[in-house]
Amino acid sequence: MKLPLNSTRYSPDARDIYLTVPNLISCLRIVSIPFIAWLTAQHKMVAALIVLVVSAASDGLDGIIARKWNQVSKIGQILDPVADRLLIFCSILALGLAGIIPWWMLFVVGLRDLILLVLIVILAQHDYGPLPVHFVGKAGTALLMISITALIFADLWNNTFTQILHLAALAAGIWGIILYWLAGYIYIRQGVTLLRHDSDNV
Repeated sequence: MKLPLNSTRYSPDARDIYLTVPNLISCLRIVSIPFIAWLTAQHKMVAALIVLVVSAASDGLDGIIARKWNQVSKIGQILDPVADRLLIFCSILALGLAGIIPWWMLFVVGLRDLILLVLIVILAQHDYGPLPVHFVGKAGTALLMISITALIFADLWNNTFTQILHLAALAAGIWGIILYWLAGYIYIRQGVTLLRHDSDNV
């Protein structure tokens, strides 16, 4: 597998190993996503927040374990962003079903991820691995996660504070989507550069 130009996504220590504790934690995070989405859609926000907090805590834990015990793997570096994107998409879907956010947010986020999925498939045909993660993408993901958590929390009560929190969370979500798409544009440019590099070397 070729690595993207100037790639920092795969560290020198990343190995072709599968049965590791970090990978198990990442898989459990993915398994928890349908439960978070279902609980949110059913307005069972306390339970949804508990599962979401545990899932978010495990996100940092798997990275710490992987680096400390030399269990960094290529599949693990793929599972982590996949889990993040699935959590964001399914949570936004659940918030839409619960009537907490407008449906256009789901469409915009889903369209971006669909475009990148097509790009990843095309790059894979040229034997390239995942594109290096950009800071803008991390910032967008972080803002969306903060927005999702705050929207779930704001639905627990109906008072002035939670109404203001709901509006602030929506604003954070909109900024998160803007950064999410900006990162998508950066990834698309990187992907096109790689494909042009291949065609020039033919």
